Amino acid sequence: MRVTEGIVELEVPGEQTEGFEESVFYNPRQELNRDLTIAALRAFREREPRAETYLDAMTASGVRGVRAATDGWDVTCCDVDPEAVSLARENIERNDCEATAERANVNALMHESMFDVIDLDPFGTPMPFADAAFANCHNLVCVTATDTAPLCGAHLNSGIRSYGSVPRNTDYHTEMGVRTLLSALARSAARFDVGVTPILTHATSHYVRTYLELERKSTAADRALEELGYISHCEDCLHRETSSGLIAQALERCPNCDGERILVAGPVWLGAIQDERFLESVRGHLTDEFETAETARELLATLAAELEVPTYYDQHKLCKNWGLPANAMDDFLEALDEAGYRTSRTHYGGTTFKSDATVEEIFDATAADLRE
Repeated sequence: MRVTEGIVELEVPGEQTEGFEESVFYNPRQELNRDLTIAALRAFREREPRAETYLDAMTASGVRGVRAATDGWDVTCCDVDPEAVSLARENIERNDCEATAERANVNALMHESMFDVIDLDPFGTPMPFADAAFANCHNLVCVTATDTAPLCGAHLNSGIRSYGSVPRNTDYHTEMGVRTLLSALARSAARFDVGVTPILTHATSHYVRTYLELERKSTAADRALEELGYISHCEDCLHRETSSGLIAQALERCPNCDGERILVAGPVWLGAIQDERFLESVRGHLTDEFETAETARELLATLAAELEVPTYYDQHKLCKNWGLPANAMDDFLEALDEAGYRTSRTHYGGTTFKSDATVEEIFDATAADLRE
């Protein structure tokens, strides 16, 4: 089956394509992810002109690596599956670009060679590949995680095993997944005296995607670890508080409703997950050659406007908890703004928002309008 993405044409296995194992596939739902990757690579090359080499670590059909190669990167595509490597080589030749495709265990390859940019996009958790990536990458590690149920706390034990953290299934479960992933990656990098700075992070559909700029200094690793901490969450009134550090300072009772049903999550990343200047640069590189350009621009605009607080609220879940009907989101947020609180919509869903107000303050600011 032939597909076109950006300026490249690729042969990819369709659902009925003979001769390919099930592990070699092309996921059209990831086109937004790949379009953003190419725009982010362009923006990062302006930020770090010395970055030249790019590893597409789990290349499958080679689509991401071929697109990066046609953009001028010195690309290595890697996969353990011989059918994948064969297909990637065909696509490299088809597009007449400079790239290599190697059949190898990618952890072994990363330990043998240094790259400026490493892109991890595996099935499920990326953590089995994180140590090798941070040990042998100069500038930027791009990571996709598709195991959202463990990340978000829906599969608690699996999340604990994979990420060395306790994620909790809360009303802000998607951001819980984002911050659980970033915490695990920061701790992995710190083992190699590498500090990470998230410069673009989003949770879209069934995956979390983040781009981590690296600084190979022990002091940078220490600074990254200082961004970790814990979230205490009241299951009764949805109040939440954070505490910094690797030792949990958990609430015993909720200060809002005096309830005792407190969930504690962590360690999670509590710091910033975007670099606004980088987002603007990426947005500028989303030309009309990208099929998803309009969607990607809207996503980046939302990301840039999101408040840098570590959890979001869901208006419908708040109103259900209060026994009140939800009103229009614009009116709801306007009431918070008029009460003097900062607010923003989020990319996590149409009824989600961020605010520097507590649950009690949100209720006080909006309840009168909700009762009308």
